[in-house]
Amino acid sequence: MATITDAERETFGRHADHLERLLREGTLVLAGPTLGPVNTGITVIEAEDEAAARAIMAADPAIAEGVATGELRPLRLSFLRGRAD
Repeated sequence: MATITDAERETFGRHADHLERLLREGTLVLAGPTLGPVNTGITVIEAEDEAAARAIMAADPAIAEGVATGELRPLRLSFLRGRAD
């Protein structure tokens, strides 16, 4: 298991601040780490278009500083608890 450096820990703190700001702004739908042997995370945002989504992703300190990599994927919502249609 890899250990996280102090610099990476600081970057992930700013990553969390970034996600909290997106949540307050209404852009972030959900975010969190997946649990298991590989450290990954999932972030779902609402963006006007692909360019806006890429800009949001690129502004994340963890991605901008190369501590994490991001992959942008569109999502077609098929099932949602509480959704009437």
